[in-house]
Amino acid sequence: MGEPSGIAGELVIKAWKPEDGGGVPPFVYLGDPSWLRAEAHHLRSHTHIIEVGSTDEALQRFHEGIPVLPVLLAQQPKHGIPMAENASAIIESIRLATSLAQAGACGGVVTSPIQKSTLYEAGFGFPGHTEYLASLTGAKSPVMMLSIDGLRVAPVTVHQSLLDAIAALSSDAIVETTLVLAAALQRDFGIAHPRIAVAALNPHGGENGKMGREEIDVIRPAVIRLQAHQLHVSGPLPADTLFHAEARARFDAVVCMYHDQALIPLKTLDFHRGVNTTLGLPIVRTSPDHGTALDIAGSGAANPSSLLAALRLAAKMAHARAGAAS
Repeated sequence: MGEPSGIAGELVIKAWKPEDGGGVPPFVYLGDPSWLRAEAHHLRSHTHIIEVGSTDEALQRFHEGIPVLPVLLAQQPKHGIPMAENASAIIESIRLATSLAQAGACGGVVTSPIQKSTLYEAGFGFPGHTEYLASLTGAKSPVMMLSIDGLRVAPVTVHQSLLDAIAALSSDAIVETTLVLAAALQRDFGIAHPRIAVAALNPHGGENGKMGREEIDVIRPAVIRLQAHQLHVSGPLPADTLFHAEARARFDAVVCMYHDQALIPLKTLDFHRGVNTTLGLPIVRTSPDHGTALDIAGSGAANPSSLLAALRLAAKMAHARAGAAS
């Protein structure tokens, strides 16, 4: 469902019949059908909203309109104004989607952006989707990977201040992140021998300790351990030369040391088509790489490109997993 006071409804309405001319894999929306109808009416869209009772029915009727498995809201949403009263329905939509994916009733979960502060007010005890999904599925080491065409990045530390992220950085964390990433590239993306670059933390890769010792004491030991796993891992490599076109062509993914080191190049290269993928889960989970956009909710200006990319990537990953299992 995502945050109903944001652009989630507008995005799913636009994604059902995308203007980019490409096909979209069949999906079922978990949310309030009356609210989605109101969104369609507000946007002057003639898209049909179809209440269904199962994912099988959703697949059969997808050509007619957007199939919706009902998760009812407590309050009618207002554009741009999140309501804590609706938090339980938002959380339930994530739980139900995860349950359906675990049961094999769908190929994966594509989550819409949530307004975390509103969920916290209602007692949500997780930093975000990733941690909640890990709890629901029993996953031990979920990893956030962001991707666009031609670039995949996985940060070792995520939603921490830069000071805290540097303090939290360890060889074990780098190894764990990279192993999860490598396994996902093999299983979900069909890359038999993934080429992974590990970014340095400090300018110029630390200049042999003159600009910091993290490369010597933390990152390089992790790379050596990873190479002992027979993985094609290179690093630590200066981050300022890792993301130009020629460098990107040499790697299948980059392990970054902190959030912005990963996300700034990716969002600069293709802001509207970034996809957030949670690796290390027993289910497929992707998400648009943007927020709830409360400031433009209801305006009709929301760009569905990232949601479309997330839907298409989830379908591709689900197909890869099904092929590997057969």
